[in-house]
Amino acid sequence: MHMADALLSPAVATTMYAASTVAAGASIFKVNKEKESIKIPTMAVTAALVFAGQMINYTIPGTGSSGHICGGMLLTSLLGPQAGFLSMIVILAIQCLFFADGGLLALGANCWNMAFYGCFVGYYLIWKPIMKSKLNERLKLIIAPIVGCILTLQLGAFSVVLETSLSGITDLPFGTFVSIMQPIHLAIGLVEGLVTSAVLLFIKEARPELIKDLRPTEAWNCDAAKDAKSNGKLSFKATIAVLAAVAIVIGGGFSLLASSNPDGLEWSLFGNADSGYSQNMGLDEEDYGVKSTAADKAQSVQDKTSILPDYGFKDSDSFLGTSTSGIVGIGVVAAVIVVVSLIPKLVKKKEKDEQGDK
Repeated sequence: MHMADALLSPAVATTMYAASTVAAGASIFKVNKEKESIKIPTMAVTAALVFAGQMINYTIPGTGSSGHICGGMLLTSLLGPQAGFLSMIVILAIQCLFFADGGLLALGANCWNMAFYGCFVGYYLIWKPIMKSKLNERLKLIIAPIVGCILTLQLGAFSVVLETSLSGITDLPFGTFVSIMQPIHLAIGLVEGLVTSAVLLFIKEARPELIKDLRPTEAWNCDAAKDAKSNGKLSFKATIAVLAAVAIVIGGGFSLLASSNPDGLEWSLFGNADSGYSQNMGLDEEDYGVKSTAADKAQSVQDKTSILPDYGFKDSDSFLGTSTSGIVGIGVVAAVIVVVSLIPKLVKKKEKDEQGDK
């Protein structure tokens, strides 16, 4: 669902940047007030896992299209909506700058469509109410991710249609565009829900207090919680290590098996030769979209920052490029999460030391 710059007019792109910036600012304020000291390694490894998962496009049977997970529901179920949203921003920014996946001008829209709904709407409207219900815990961890992923991907897909239509890049009627986009993302959301549920069920068995709204309120309030007794089968460090290993295997290995079919957005816009949509839309994939100075400048920046464009070596189709991209991306995402998370703590420590010297 990553949008390219050509899909957005500068006005729409600026509006979405503003919306995502407000949500990010509120999230930073909220996260800085929290004292959950073991959230940093969990943020790093889950963000890396989501990055790796997004590299795998899976075929949607009978359509000629493909989809990939967004990861918002997984992040919000482990980290909470604010930390989950910020983690997703890091993922999307690195994908954009280092791998040219999604436009730089469109980054605000991508953060909103792929992160805001999954993290905030998914948490407050779906996750939290279901987790407070009297259902069996395992059943909660099956229902909440599936319902949440389906709903939030539907919202994200509708936002893409709205943003693209407002930008005026296609003659495709709004209703027709919606009728194509929504069903394909219904299937994508279902698959993501099943994957998210499987991950959460594993974590429940391994270290249940890592799942938000299953853990006690005080579970993450001190470093000692890392070594606290748990009903899980693995230690905190072992659970983090397993998730990190899975991310590396997915990003460095399974990513080679990703479907080459167009994703849900590309398929909806340009169709598929077998489906007949391409003839009906009258769109030329090589010559479409909004032409603007802002988009040209954004593209120029991406050309300079993308070290592994399209998750591969430049001017090479070697499979090593894909594997390298996966492993490098996982490492960069995790490192940036750790550094960004530590900055507020270091600033507070410095201020406290300065006050002590006085």
